[in-house]
Amino acid sequence: MSTMSGSGDNAAPHVVEDFYGVVKLLSDGSVVRGDESDDVPGGVQWKDVVYDATHGLRVRVYTPRTAAAAAAGDDGGKLPVLVYFHGGGYCIGALDQSICHGFCLRAAYELPAVVLSVQYRLAPEHRLPAAIDDGAAFISWLRGQAALGAGADPWLAESADFARTFISGLSAGANLAHHVTARVASGQLAAVDPARFAGYVLVDPFLAGVERTAAEANPPADVSTLTVEMADQMWRMSLPVGATRDHPVANPFGPESPSLEAVALPAALVVASGGDVLYDRVVDYAARLKEMGKAVELAEFEGEQHGFSAAKPSSPATKEFIRVLKRFVHQGI
Repeated sequence: MSTMSGSGDNAAPHVVEDFYGVVKLLSDGSVVRGDESDDVPGGVQWKDVVYDATHGLRVRVYTPRTAAAAAAGDDGGKLPVLVYFHGGGYCIGALDQSICHGFCLRAAYELPAVVLSVQYRLAPEHRLPAAIDDGAAFISWLRGQAALGAGADPWLAESADFARTFISGLSAGANLAHHVTARVASGQLAAVDPARFAGYVLVDPFLAGVERTAAEANPPADVSTLTVEMADQMWRMSLPVGATRDHPVANPFGPESPSLEAVALPAALVVASGGDVLYDRVVDYAARLKEMGKAVELAEFEGEQHGFSAAKPSSPATKEFIRVLKRFVHQGI
């Protein structure tokens, strides 16, 4: 269990927010965390590499071991690169947590692809936009690796086709992927060549707004993985203090959000789970991009709940999702 101290207070601190015992925010600013880490065996090789020494942030690199996977590469045996940001409402989650580690092992093997699972700072210790800044820092690191050629990390130099890089994420990680992609496409990351990004993938993106959608106002009766109350709590703990759910990070189409009309976004694959309280927001995200003339594929999974692709690895829906993802990564829209 880890603790981060905040400002001093003579009174005994009390719990202000408690997210199922996993992360607690106390009245004096302290944050108490449980241990989420876990590990599962996989069918690919993987290792951790530090990409930001200042903040001690790592990327977990996954590459397939098999000759068949190498043969599937379209560029001299090299494979597409899938950058992956884990979920957790910007407050919980970890790259070594089984739900994330297991998905990345599977994606690396079945796509096949070089999968890069990125660690980022969590709220409430580090409120937004810290996580998005970390994502941007990682993309700059990756661009540096691509520029090194044979001098890059040996696994990347051997297996990664940087010209086919896809930015992806689940839930909050999908929100993060959206914002990082928008930064790249709008030229805010000057050190990054936008042409290197072949697309982005948002799986059940964690979106919000002050005005409730129909699914939020009347959620499905069997919702279990993410409720409206849980989502609201995580936004309170992750957004800048005093911000509403219309903050540009939470609501890309909110009243203060910059327009995406002129931003040259790459092709997008957007995944919407029919049983998710965020379903309406995800479908609306895809529809708005289509109205702007962006290349968007919306993949809907009827009856599935938020995060099914990682939480239910053996389900028929997850197998179909992997198939859709594989086609998008290797063929595009």
